[in-house]
Amino acid sequence: MSGVPTRIGRYTVARELGSGGMGEVYLAYTPAGDPVAVKVIRNDKLDPVTRARFEKEALIARTVIGTNRVARFLDADPYADQPWLAMEYVAGRTLLACIDTDGALPLPLVASLGALLSEGLAAVHAAGLLHRDLKPQNVILGSDGPMIIDFGLGAFMDTSQETLSHSGMIIGTVRCMPPEQASGRPQVTPAADVYALGTVLLYAATGHYPYDGTRWEAIAAQVTNADIAPDLSGVPAALQPLLGSMLAHEPEDRPSLADVSKACAGILADSGTAPATARLALISHTTAGAPPSAAGEPLTASFEKLLQEQASTAEGEVPSPLDVPPRAVVPDEEDEEEAEPAGHEPAVPLPEPTTATDRPKARAKAGPAQGRPPASKRVADELRVLYAADLAL
Repeated sequence: MSGVPTRIGRYTVARELGSGGMGEVYLAYTPAGDPVAVKVIRNDKLDPVTRARFEKEALIARTVIGTNRVARFLDADPYADQPWLAMEYVAGRTLLACIDTDGALPLPLVASLGALLSEGLAAVHAAGLLHRDLKPQNVILGSDGPMIIDFGLGAFMDTSQETLSHSGMIIGTVRCMPPEQASGRPQVTPAADVYALGTVLLYAATGHYPYDGTRWEAIAAQVTNADIAPDLSGVPAALQPLLGSMLAHEPEDRPSLADVSKACAGILADSGTAPATARLALISHTTAGAPPSAAGEPLTASFEKLLQEQASTAEGEVPSPLDVPPRAVVPDEEDEEEAEPAGHEPAVPLPEPTTATDRPKARAKAGPAQGRPPASKRVADELRVLYAADLAL
């Protein structure tokens, strides 16, 4: 386990599952022995604003309900030296690995995949989040059907130019990016996820992306050029109208997720396949011959001992880093949080300015945990204190 941490937050790390442009992913266990997937974010992805946005989105991500298609967001620590987030561990292969190994999916299975993933994304959108980085690598095909992972990393995906600049992750990301995101537009809408879902379904049906090239710059130039149509070669005729609309250059020309679900249901009906039957066929097709789950392997005696030792050292229930009060700020301490960038509307409206009699001299030390306020609200509170302290401002 050289180079692999033994513990992240309250989770005991067993081994690395993989690494990518955002950081490393580890298989870890709760004190009770439940497997989780913990992602540690790369240091070069960090700045005060990104940490604050990550915290805000992590708090919202825990509220996603109404779907079995999204890996549950469990916990996160945005202000650790290396921020991390813990998600439900989903056993299975990525859609990318499945297609690259076994070939493209039959039309009814692509339609089932589209309907199921549309429901998952709709639940994410209903909670006020966007995925922003949906791609075949972020869809896991397991024993319960397709699952979307990494939706809690949206805070890191807003700055497209920074995303494009990291080798090793840019190809997979740029190939699935909508034009507005690839062109560097900082704010995107749910239509961006619809476009990305279109690239996922295209890859599932054909094994290729709408745009390709040897360098990310060439791919981005194609994606952002309205005169270059996406490559729909090999797409079954029944699927072409849907994918063509999902990959439309302008966001307003793309269908809603509800329309995508309806179109996929229509394809299933035309093929004489019931949705539940198609889901079972998709599971059977994509899990046949798949390697066993990493979390299903017996733990070594040494790891079992480490897990017991770390569980015994915990004093009662360990609170989530998202639920504990924020740290106190002292005047000579460099603030780790900043206001949101220009053009970003604060998530929490600023109340009326305080008067001289009710200005706090400094933020008080945190008391017992009552639930951590959103990062944007804390930033706004600190700005109000700063402005109230100098009447010349």
